Amino acid sequence: MKSVTLIFSLLLMSFSNWSTDFENAKITAKQENKLILLNFSGSDWCGNCILLKREIFEDTIFKQFSNNNLILVNADFPRQKKNQLTPNQQKQNGQLAELYNKKGIFPLTILLTSDGSILNIWEGKPKENTKEFISTLNSFISKN
Repeated sequence: MKSVTLIFSLLLMSFSNWSTDFENAKITAKQENKLILLNFSGSDWCGNCILLKREIFEDTIFKQFSNNNLILVNADFPRQKKNQLTPNQQKQNGQLAELYNKKGIFPLTILLTSDGSILNIWEGKPKENTKEFISTLNSFISKN
């Protein structure tokens, strides 16, 4: 079981500093006075999820910005058997979907306060480029 968790953690490292534990993310966000960016993805089947990751989340500018300003959480819903998450992670992601993504939209990116209140929602891949997306995020950060 630990080896599966380790492999999954290593896979997530390619997703920058993304966490999979929402409750810990809320604690960290509160301690560090940061907002949470929650992303619902289908990493092995959703074309727009893959584009969002590649074009925005993997951009060096976004990584630098997010490291200083956000707590990142990824709730992934892979379909291929070889990419399945642990049962515990599947349950956690399902609970997040019940709270924030009842319609099952992918990708869905949500900016939240440390207590889980929604500040903004992006359905699908944001139309902005990375700098514009960061500018939008910054407008919420400056208000909080």
